[in-house]
Amino acid sequence: MAKLVKFKLNGKDVEAPEGQLVIDAAKDQGVEVPHYCYHPGLGNPGVCRLCVCEVAGAPKPQMTCRTAVKEGLDVKTDSPVAKRAQASSLEFHLANHPLDCPVCDQAGECHLQDYYQRFGLYKSTVREDKRHKEKRKDIGTWVMLDQERCIQCTRCTRFVDNVTKTHELAVFGRGDRSVLDLYPGMRLDNPYSGNVVDICPVGALTDKDFRFSVRAWYLDRTPSVCTGCARGCSVEVHTNTKRPWHTGGRRVARLKPRYNPEVNGWWMCDEGRYGYKSADAKTRVKGSSVLGTDGQPAQLTPADAAARVAKELRELCADNGPEGLAFLVSASLTNEDLFALKALMKRLGVPLSNAVLAPGADQLGEEDALLRRKEKVANLSGAAALGFGVTKGPEALKGKVWGAWTVGRAGHGSWIGLPFTLWQGANAVRGSDTARWVLAGAHWTETDGTVVNFSGRVQRLRAAVPPLGESAPAWAWFGSVLRALGGAFPHDDAGSVFAALSAAEPAFAGLKFELPKDGVLLPKGRPEAATA
Repeated sequence: MAKLVKFKLNGKDVEAPEGQLVIDAAKDQGVEVPHYCYHPGLGNPGVCRLCVCEVAGAPKPQMTCRTAVKEGLDVKTDSPVAKRAQASSLEFHLANHPLDCPVCDQAGECHLQDYYQRFGLYKSTVREDKRHKEKRKDIGTWVMLDQERCIQCTRCTRFVDNVTKTHELAVFGRGDRSVLDLYPGMRLDNPYSGNVVDICPVGALTDKDFRFSVRAWYLDRTPSVCTGCARGCSVEVHTNTKRPWHTGGRRVARLKPRYNPEVNGWWMCDEGRYGYKSADAKTRVKGSSVLGTDGQPAQLTPADAAARVAKELRELCADNGPEGLAFLVSASLTNEDLFALKALMKRLGVPLSNAVLAPGADQLGEEDALLRRKEKVANLSGAAALGFGVTKGPEALKGKVWGAWTVGRAGHGSWIGLPFTLWQGANAVRGSDTARWVLAGAHWTETDGTVVNFSGRVQRLRAAVPPLGESAPAWAWFGSVLRALGGAFPHDDAGSVFAALSAAEPAFAGLKFELPKDGVLLPKGRPEAATA
């Protein structure tokens, strides 16, 4: 670790690690220096010239993204010299920038707009006509380019050159004729293309999925975890409940990566980014039901559903033996869900080996060296830490069961025709309508809880929106049936379930539900059995 040195920042004596960039040291002290090209994950090319400051002894203003902290350094980011240099740089950036703010998707989170209000406020001296370039250029599956808005900060080109190494974008030309564009014959279709929208400081690169839907200031932001694969990227769930008509009633408007140095850094993949739409899809199951003798579903209240399922299970277990009941569940269930499932299985007398956690061939996908994992389930390590084994799929128990309780997309079709069939989930899947019992489950964006990623890091899921209709988290359904069977389950929220889990399960001993924002490693490390 670099030694701490003392230096002056705006007349105040402060300490920072020797060699740290002044722009980062200032941020650590609560001083924001305006900047465009600098990004901690992409380096410091020093091309925007906006982060200039006054350094004692230097003949002219210096860039804070290129100046390192050293003993005795005297830096002023708010002196008249620094402010005049910053305003001059802003004028050059705005000289050819279109005044699109009323129709630009970046309005409300645009650094150009914000910095002008905070550091500019100059009277323009530019009298020439603005340069015109292509306004709407479709450059990829998810991204639209407006060349007029681009300020040539090169963040996006450095992302595709240094992070994805796919090299689709470059700045062509010189001076005010410079233009951001694709290399001939290429498209921005790499698996991480949406990140260029996140890092664009202006509205040059916009998300086709979000364009012209809702203003950023109407969105609520909830920190959570992507459940698309075993990486468990830290994300923000942006929800639109203030202006639902702007998104056709869709509550979840978009996902954005949340910085976590231990998991995903600043990035997330497109598969995870655009996987939120199931939260408000037409396939959502909003109520519970049972198939009648006429083959038609009859709606049930949650309490009635739990009581009737418990009664039928009690009778079937007594007649046929509890070892014939299988639970086919997704390894994306939270730790709280799985803990409640263990309690329910114990009450019924069903062996834990009858819980089939099936990543399966249908849930193994592509992976790469950046973020994506082949296991397209979020909590395989958590399941292993709680004692659940990983099997190859439902066929492992074929011929041995009289009933199946299926959660999510865990292969319900394999159990059609059994005396007892129950499907539980947020979105209907093929075969789910053939189950005798259907329980409406909460979507992951509606769920509080914890998951453990492939490296053994425990992270928090937080509910961004309430469950639709009468849907409920899996732990709540397991607990309701357990109580209807006469068992004890004194928990009304995920925090209470986790407290009981932490007290009962050695792998989670000592952990608290209010985890650090970056998560925490399991006290005993990642369980070996978590490999698919």
